[in-house]
Amino acid sequence: MNLIEKIIANHSKYDKVKPGDIVDIEIDARVARDFGGANVVKNLKDNGLTINDKKKTFFTFDCNPGGSDQKYAANQQLCRIYARENGIVVYDIDAGIGTHHAIDKGLILPGGTFVSTDSHANIMGAIGAFGQGMGDQDIAAVWANGSAWFKVPKSVKLTFVGEKPANISAKDIALNLLATYGANKLLGCSVELYGDAVEKLTLDERITISSMATEMGAISLLFTPNTEILKVLNAGHNEKMEILKADEDASYEAEYILDISKFVPMVAQPGRPHDDVSIESLKQIPIDSAFIGSCTNGRMEDMAIVAKVLKNRKIAPGVVLKIVPATDDVWNKCLDLGYISIFKSAGALVSNAGCAGCAAGQVGQNGPGEITVSTGNRNFYGKQGKGEVFLASPATVASSAIAGFITTADNIPTSPFVRETAVVSDENSLETVKEKKKDIAETVAEGRVWLIEQDDIDTDMIFHNRYLTITDIAEMGQYAFDNLVGYEDFAKQVKPTDIVVTAKNFGAGSSRQQAVDCFKALGVSSIIAESYGAIYERNAINAAFPILTCTAEQRKQIELKDGNRIRVDYVTGVLTNLENGKSVKIEPFADVQLEIYKRGGLLG
Repeated sequence: MNLIEKIIANHSKYDKVKPGDIVDIEIDARVARDFGGANVVKNLKDNGLTINDKKKTFFTFDCNPGGSDQKYAANQQLCRIYARENGIVVYDIDAGIGTHHAIDKGLILPGGTFVSTDSHANIMGAIGAFGQGMGDQDIAAVWANGSAWFKVPKSVKLTFVGEKPANISAKDIALNLLATYGANKLLGCSVELYGDAVEKLTLDERITISSMATEMGAISLLFTPNTEILKVLNAGHNEKMEILKADEDASYEAEYILDISKFVPMVAQPGRPHDDVSIESLKQIPIDSAFIGSCTNGRMEDMAIVAKVLKNRKIAPGVVLKIVPATDDVWNKCLDLGYISIFKSAGALVSNAGCAGCAAGQVGQNGPGEITVSTGNRNFYGKQGKGEVFLASPATVASSAIAGFITTADNIPTSPFVRETAVVSDENSLETVKEKKKDIAETVAEGRVWLIEQDDIDTDMIFHNRYLTITDIAEMGQYAFDNLVGYEDFAKQVKPTDIVVTAKNFGAGSSRQQAVDCFKALGVSSIIAESYGAIYERNAINAAFPILTCTAEQRKQIELKDGNRIRVDYVTGVLTNLENGKSVKIEPFADVQLEIYKRGGLLG
């Protein structure tokens, strides 16, 4: 077996598993964050469920460490009360990013299993563990049962050859991978990384790369820990660990060889983490702000790089630099080493540890017309504010803040570029619409088609993170697609029983359940796509919301057009264009999906 198969088999009742198998696996660490935690608690209480193992169950408050939003503050307090009543450990607003604590504090060990309401739970691939982001229903079920069903993913083997150039950071490696494989070529796969260059990567570097598996559509980017990595982990929590490796005769869906010596410093252009270009090819792009932090680049090594670039320098006039360490331990080490003084002397704003702008709950957001260069993991439009966000390495972001435009550490000018700040008026607020409901017991649906032929429609386009504190499904529908260009009025125009038909990797990105529930609130009967983001697929199935897959060629066979009326049978998979009578057989519900659907949801 390969690495992911061994981990899953070790946590199941089976000695051996293979891609496509659906198995229940024991979860070693089960986490809910502050924005998803309130819904997890609600699901548990509404269904009369109790906690399976309190020692393996945790809350982490990393989305809004300041509790600066009243709804976040309310959700956090609800979770605190539930934690007190049930003896659950809370990593509160002073702690930092939950996934990093899980690694640093030994909540998860190499070869282990970890789930969280964080879509970047697959960061655990950095230590050779299986991490999975989940929606609130999934997490509630794991808290109650201690296990979850998973489909064993296909595996891909990436082997790096050549020497890593000195100017290539871990973030550059991730961006080069995104440039090569895009957002869906590795969709639903577990990816194992090998080679001499990989062996030399530190834990912090591995965390940066694994953190961006979600942006590649992958289930996980898995590293096999070596003795150096185990030394670092053991120093953190003094636990004897063993190295779990793939078998030499393990099979893979595909094997690729990449020459890392050809990698170049890159940035991801606004809107798409996989739209990557070399910094050298960019024309001078002035910036308004810069952000250093997130689960991808808030570690100690990142802070050291930033301190080296900023020492004895000043941020360019008119540019704002925001620095947010990943954890409180990192923050305190920065203080001890004098990094905080360097940051402040340069003119940066340093905030308390957490996810920051990525979660819309702390510093890091930008305004309309604002150009930001960020070390975050994704830059979907609206994700980090209303401006445009370029993704880059810590060295590039710090250098750009000094220069006033996007550049590298070896190209910082003696005099910074100075630009005027544009002022753009805010958008009008949206009108609300009433909730519409449907009978989920029906296994045949008929409705009007919304044909959206666009790949990689992410969860921020579907349901923006500024609405994440909403827990009432009835309120969610009004915000569906309001961040998808061309469909901002979808919620006002959609009718009950309508069907959304779209392309590849629908629902990429976050673990938010609201990106499913908003369609349920509007009465949308189903979604038919070429493929789905892994977490989104789980959330839809678990919420008893019908999703099916249909290829572009199958759409062509029935001459499907926007506005056509269609009929789809969830059990047989027969899809019929009622305008011309043409039919095609697409993939029907899997047995697990049909069972969950018929009982009204995972918790039904």
